[in-house]
Amino acid sequence: MVRTPLTPEERERGERLGRLLREARGDRSMAEVAASAGISPETLRKIETGRAPTPAFFTVAALAGTLGLSMDHLAGRCALVPV
Repeated sequence: MVRTPLTPEERERGERLGRLLREARGDRSMAEVAASAGISPETLRKIETGRAPTPAFFTVAALAGTLGLSMDHLAGRCALVPV
């Protein structure tokens, strides 16, 4: 399966998600949060740095639960802004 390239807006949305998750993680270690969410630290690192701009829904849901964030909050803060 060939994946279509992401638009600049989609990349920016992924970067916003990464920033939000990184801020919510605060002083907790990446390994601790990743383990609590059931993902690898490398996956969390990729999401936080924007290298994985379109993580799976259940990955985001697990991180949101671990970090005490609502999915509504994340969706609202990461939505594409119309031009």
